[in-house]
Parts: sequence; C-alpha cells; structure tokens
Amino acid sequence: MNMIFSLLWFIIIFSVVVVSHEFGHFIVAKANGIRVKEFMVGFGPSIFKFKKGETVYKINILPLGGACVYDGMDEIEDSEEDKEEVQGQIKDRSKFLNASPWAKLATLLAGPLFNFILGFIVAFIMVNMIIIREPVVTDVIEGGAAEAAGLQAGDRILALNGGKIYLYDEISVFTSYYHGGEVSVTYQRGDEIGEVTLTPYFDEELGRYLIGITNDAFVEELHGFDAFKFTWYEMRYNVLMVWKGLGALITGNINRENVAGPVGMVNMVGDIIEETSPYGWQTVLVNMLNLTLLLTVNLGVFNMLPVPALDGGRILFALVEIVRGKPVPPKKEAYVHLAGMVLLLIIVVAVFFNDIHNIFN
Repeated sequence: MNMIFSLLWFIIIFSVVVVSHEFGHFIVAKANGIRVKEFMVGFGPSIFKFKKGETVYKINILPLGGACVYDGMDEIEDSEEDKEEVQGQIKDRSKFLNASPWAKLATLLAGPLFNFILGFIVAFIMVNMIIIREPVVTDVIEGGAAEAAGLQAGDRILALNGGKIYLYDEISVFTSYYHGGEVSVTYQRGDEIGEVTLTPYFDEELGRYLIGITNDAFVEELHGFDAFKFTWYEMRYNVLMVWKGLGALITGNINRENVAGPVGMVNMVGDIIEETSPYGWQTVLVNMLNLTLLLTVNLGVFNMLPVPALDGGRILFALVEIVRGKPVPPKKEAYVHLAGMVLLLIIVVAVFFNDIHNIFN
C-alpha cells in the first residue's frame, strides 16, 4: 500500500513538472505559428487521447516524461516544399525546421523557462509554509575546524571561498562537494566583517566533511517582500545543488548511491512520507513541494545542456543558424539528434539498473 501511495505521489509530481515544461514549448510554438502535431504526457501506448484543432493530446501509460511534437521536426528526408524555393513558392513556415531561427530559439527556451517559473511558484508557496534557516552560527562544535579558526555563536556566514551564502543549507551543499584544501570563510560579527581560513574535517559516522557549526536560527515570520527574497534564495540554492551535482556526475566525483532515476525517486518519495508523516500532513506536503522544486529545476538545468536531442542541443543548432544566416542541413541535424537520443537511452537504462542495485543493496 505504501509503495502504491509513493508511486501515486511520484506520478503527480513528475507529471506536473513534465506538463509545465512541455506547455512552455507548446504555447510559444503556437505563438510563433509553428504547428504542434502531438502534446503527450508519458510514453508507450495511449490510455487517453483526443484531438483539438491540429493537435492530438495524449496521456500515455508510462509516466516517465513527455513530448511536444512539432510538425516537420527531425525529418530525415526533405520534402519538396522544404527544399529551396521553386517557382516563387515559399517554404511552409508552420513546420518547425522552416520556422525562423528566432522562433525556434524562443520555442526551445520556453520549456526550461517554464520549469523555472514553476520552481519559483513552488518555492514561493514553500517559504510561506516553512521555517527558513539563515546562515547564522548558533553553536560551535568543540574541537571542530570552526572553533580552531575562531568562529563564534552569532556569526553570520557570508561567503565560502568567495561564493556568497544566503541560506544555511548552502553550507551543506558546499561541504557535500568539498574535496580537500583550505576554505576561506567570510563572516559578519555585529557590524564587523571578518575572514578566517579553516580545513573541514571528515566525520566517519556521517561519511562527509563538516565545518563544525550548527544552526537553530530561523526566520519565523516573513514581512513585506521577504517572501520574494527567500523564494529567490531557495531557487538559487536548488540551481546550485543541481549544477554541482551534474558537475560531480560528469567528473565521476559522486557515489552511485547518490544517483537516482524514476525507480529511485519512487523509493525516495516513500522514505520521505515515512519519515515526515508523524509530523502531520503539512510537513509531508512541504517535503513533496521541496521534491517538486528540485525536480523542476533539475529538468530545466539538464535540458539546457548542449547535448544532442535535448533542448540545449537544439538551441545550439538554432544559434548556429542565426550566426551563419542559414540552417544546418536538416538531414545532418536529424542524425546528430538521433545519435544523442541513443546515448540518452543508454544512460536511462544504466540509471534504471543503478536504481535496482541501490534498492537491493
């Protein structure tokens, strides 16, 4: 029963994130006169579909993604109407490949942009429901790096190695991806700004590096524009976490236990529900919103990577067209995206087996 409940939560969260992304593509494509053949949520056989205007809307059986399929996208063979203008006839601009490069660029950027818009909305709801930890030291751990460096309770951490800190959780992100060396800590004590250097120590029990401070300082009530300020901080924190995670994944500086696909996410949802349900439905909801925020930012950032088949790869081709003044031959671009799709499928399969390994080990 718990697994079914977790699966339902995951389907709802993932569907909201995917629909927001594809709706961004859809609405901007329509605004630019590009025909959308299909708007689908999920993959595989359809369990529900209908046609309105020129678009077929589908809900498919596997809730693992979605797509906004433009007319004429990734055509391997050029149709006669898409070749050079003949006898005064012009190309069909309602086809994606024949649209202006600026229309393509706007349409492709809209998906990730709508993920970030959804993230901002979710973060705004969250900061009005949760207690936010500011980067203020409430206790210095005896024998830790912070004590040795002279940090004191009441100090506000402003920056680590020059990177600004706005939320206490950003300190945890920094130490999670710390790989040795001295750390410069800029702090505020009263009206004075100071700087110390320390070396985080490794905690065997937790399996991670620690600076040696704790935090129980909260913003209990938001006034005026505080909600918007902390919404921006939450968005910044999640983008930073996703970006550092991708960097660690590319460089191999991340454990396979920290990589999760759909199966792993369902398992994670179950763990969150189990751990937070004793504290009431509001706590469960906040944690589900937090997961939604992380997923939508993740999808937005991931799709901006210049990888063939992803939005970022297609954006790169649109930018090349703008610079060159003419598009890359459609057949060549289609083959590049096809190769990217094969690579992504291999990664998906690898992540799936990694999820299974993590669950049973």
